[in-house]
Amino acid sequence: MADRVRILAAALLLGTTAACAPMYGPPPPGRVVRMPPPEDTSFRAADFAWSQASGRNTLAGSLAHAGPVRYTCAGATVVLTPETPWARKRMGVLYRSEQRAALPAGDVRSRQNEAPPGDSDPYLRRARCDAADHFTFTNLPDGAWYAVTIAKPVSGGGPTLAVMRRVATRGGRVTTFEF
Repeated sequence: MADRVRILAAALLLGTTAACAPMYGPPPPGRVVRMPPPEDTSFRAADFAWSQASGRNTLAGSLAHAGPVRYTCAGATVVLTPETPWARKRMGVLYRSEQRAALPAGDVRSRQNEAPPGDSDPYLRRARCDAADHFTFTNLPDGAWYAVTIAKPVSGGGPTLAVMRRVATRGGRVTTFEF
C-alpha cells in the first residue's frame, strides 16, 4: 500500500510541475521580436575566392538512367559553380531548389531574368560528359558546389532537361554522385 501511495504522489508531483512549463505564444504587446537579417545574395567576387585554390578533392559524377525515358549527357559540358549566397539564390530561382532538380531546360531558361545578376564565369569549372555519361572534376578545395548539365532523351521521347545537384568536397576524398 505504501508503494502505491508513493507512486501516486510522484505522479501528482510530476503533473503539477508539467503545468508550470512555459507557454509559448505571441510576444506581449510592445515587445519587438528581431528576426535575423535576410542573407545578402548580391554577387561578390570575394565570396568565390575560396574556390580558386587547388585542393585534393575529386568529384566523379554520372547521369542516372531511371524512368521510362533514357537520357544522356554525352558530349555536354558539365558546369561546376562554387556555392556562395549568390549562387544558392540563383539555383533556388532557376531550379526551384537549392539541392537537386531535373527540369525542362526551357523552364529553367525562362527564369533567367528573375535570377540575381552577376558574372560567375571566371570561377566556374567545366568538364565534358563522356559517352558513358560520366565526368570528373579534380584538384578541388573543400567546399560546396553546384553541378549543372543538360540531359537529352536518347530516342527523342521527352524534353531536354537541365539537371542540377549540390555536392560537397571534404578531406581530400573522391566524392561520387549521380544527377
